[in-house]
Amino acid sequence: MSFSQEERKTAQAIHPWLRSVQVAVVPGPTTPLVQEVIEGLKREFRRLGHQVQEMPDPNTDAILTTAHFNEPVSWRESLLLFARQRFRLHRTPTVYTLVQVTPASFQAWLDHFARVLTRDPPDPADYEFAGLAPQAYRVLWEQGRRGGPILAVERVVQAQTKSIRVLLVVGDERPLAVYHFDLVGAHPCSQAETLELLYEDVVLRMVTTLSTREVNQHQVVGDPIPRGLWQQLRTPAAMGEAALQLGARRFFTEMVRIADLVQVPVVSDAVASQYSEGCFATWDPTINTLVATVTGSARPVEKGKITEDDLAVIVGVRPDGLGALVRPVEGKRNDPPSTEAVEMMEMDRALPTMDLDPSWGISMPVPVVRSKLHGHRGMAAYDPRWVEYVPLDAPYYRYPVSCGTDAQARGIRAAFARSEALQHPADARQVVFTVLPGHGVVIAEKWVPGKEPFQTIWEYMDSGALEVENIIPQGPMEYIPAVDGRMVLRSG
Repeated sequence: MSFSQEERKTAQAIHPWLRSVQVAVVPGPTTPLVQEVIEGLKREFRRLGHQVQEMPDPNTDAILTTAHFNEPVSWRESLLLFARQRFRLHRTPTVYTLVQVTPASFQAWLDHFARVLTRDPPDPADYEFAGLAPQAYRVLWEQGRRGGPILAVERVVQAQTKSIRVLLVVGDERPLAVYHFDLVGAHPCSQAETLELLYEDVVLRMVTTLSTREVNQHQVVGDPIPRGLWQQLRTPAAMGEAALQLGARRFFTEMVRIADLVQVPVVSDAVASQYSEGCFATWDPTINTLVATVTGSARPVEKGKITEDDLAVIVGVRPDGLGALVRPVEGKRNDPPSTEAVEMMEMDRALPTMDLDPSWGISMPVPVVRSKLHGHRGMAAYDPRWVEYVPLDAPYYRYPVSCGTDAQARGIRAAFARSEALQHPADARQVVFTVLPGHGVVIAEKWVPGKEPFQTIWEYMDSGALEVENIIPQGPMEYIPAVDGRMVLRSG
């Protein structure tokens, strides 16, 4: 999305929590244009008060490296996998790989995938790219069907460069655009009227990512929930039914496994072997806490078909905010919850509680939100009579944040705190949602008598009150009235 100097002055807000970062450049195979872009980014980092280092050290936040388009990087040369060992670091900095593609080549790749993605079943010959595993065609086909040709291109580039965060520089002799690729498939684009504004936008997007903290350091607390009590709860079975219902509506997409994309003998602690898309949680009034799905990065989890071993009990958030407080359950596997556990717990802190009607069979205050659903999907339209949309704070649309971070949790909490339907439980709108650009949708469901957890959500999907779609907005967006009375998405 292009923006002018005037638009920047009037409409482009930045996050108030950005911090100073330290960036090192470790070049790989490069081109004159990529080298020019790196020099421009270095100037911009310095202009904005950040430090550019000659070599990575223990204080390095990010490493910028380079690679050639459509030329595989050896796993032995991958800084994502080996920067820590190579530079004797105690952790792996965030690695950004800059890759140049000409406009003509970029369009040819998009056209190729637009053509082959329509074939069902996919033809493996259409997805043969250097350095990819033989079975990669299934991942590229599924990902491309979900996010369009650009997502298929993204996964090829990531697999070939052995890098998750890629800055794809589109241009011949000058950069016309820079696409920002990440783990969940985001691909927002930096464009501007001048090189100075382009570099500023790229740097601010990078600094936004580097200023966040992952909140996946969950902590086990309390005595285990007795097996007998757990078996009496209705929630585990209700979560299993919700998984089936949401899976039948194709809300969750297939798990992405690194080994299915590229053959790498070793996967370091810098990246999980796989990740599953989406998570969901519901409040259990009997044990008065949140029951959520576990993370898919620790082991394969099919979110559309879960068992009790795929559930975790969340009782709070660590005082430092770096993870959730989790209570184990006796007699079952107790894996950590999804990275979104903190955001799901934090949502309630800014919202009221309510007393359940006697028909629920229990009398106690509960959060106004009963169930929460997070998925890497977009929302094409909604019916404002039954559904409320709550926007994020403005900076999240220009400078999106990563999943499972403190910044994402803060943004979601602030958005839902502004919900009229949730602040006033008697409001007729039973479902509230927000959209995180480049990431996906978060949906909250109130307590509806006679309904099971998530039932209102899936029934709204069936009726059209919620119209879920594959394409996720990558930047500024809004909903505008349609002739059928619904609000429909308009994005740049």
